[in-house]
Amino acid sequence: MHTDTRVEINRDVCIGAGQCALVAPDIFTQDDGGLSTLLPGHEDGGGAPMVREAVRTCPVSAITVSEA
Repeated sequence: MHTDTRVEINRDVCIGAGQCALVAPDIFTQDDGGLSTLLPGHEDGGGAPMVREAVRTCPVSAITVSEA
């Protein structure tokens, strides 16, 4: 269990491709402007396997998962 992880989206880098929302819809969504955002309460979702897949599929590497 990864309780000391943090998921972040660099919205200055995000291009709104939506791959993260397709791969991990329980963690990510897109805002009204089309940019990716975390669903409320999922800032620590880095331990979820699909979050790691979302990191890999982001075409501009806008998603990071850091471990404390």
